[in-house]
Amino acid sequence: MVTRPLVAVSDLRHAYADGSAALRGVSFAVGAGERLAIVGANGAGKSTTLLHLAGCLLPQAGSVRIGDLILRSDNLPQLRRSVGLLFQNPDDQLFMPRVFDDVAFGPVNLGLPADEVNARVMHALAVVAATHLAQRQPHRLSGGEKRAVAIASVLALSPTILLMDEPTASLDPASRRQLIELLQTLEQTLIIATHDLDMVLDLCPRTLVLGEGTIIADGASAVILQDAALLAAARLEKPLRLQACPVCSRRLPANGRSP
Repeated sequence: MVTRPLVAVSDLRHAYADGSAALRGVSFAVGAGERLAIVGANGAGKSTTLLHLAGCLLPQAGSVRIGDLILRSDNLPQLRRSVGLLFQNPDDQLFMPRVFDDVAFGPVNLGLPADEVNARVMHALAVVAATHLAQRQPHRLSGGEKRAVAIASVLALSPTILLMDEPTASLDPASRRQLIELLQTLEQTLIIATHDLDMVLDLCPRTLVLGEGTIIADGASAVILQDAALLAAARLEKPLRLQACPVCSRRLPANGRSP
């Protein structure tokens, strides 16, 4: 029995107001529980793809299906109950006086009763190990703390699909590692647009490569991220851990000492 994909994008096309094409017939499918990375250079169409999946943009041509719903203006509220979007900059997502209020904002606007809102907020903060931040002011948090709270604000809506735009951007190494370890524990389907190809190796078994609004490659991350020619065509480079160190790989003289 063939399982129907949770997300199905078919011949998706989008052009900006000036007429330049952002997406040129993008098609792919994502199964429930899958972790997909979307990579590409700036302007390749990564963020535009995520905005369609979140219902922030409607297809100019082609289609997007989330579960049983074809993305249309008349079913956006229903579709958005199953999809959560994490913006690249958490300051765009956190705007309330307290962390608790930010995480509660979505459930409150769903019309949930106060006790359920409180339960969802505390559960979401617990998932990201941030319950101690509940009464803090968001603008006083570190970059890593802001990112965790922004994720909690999405998780409080109980989405089945979590979309992330450059989730490791501007994080220090320790915060980046904590975020990756957190994402590895989540049960949601993850679709992540990123330049962080080392994170992709840790987190996403599958990678989709975009270039100038088209799909250049779609397959196993372990294979795609080893293909230097393919990555160069997409204006990308191999993850750092897969790049040969120029010092280590330099051939030493017979005496074993560096010149």
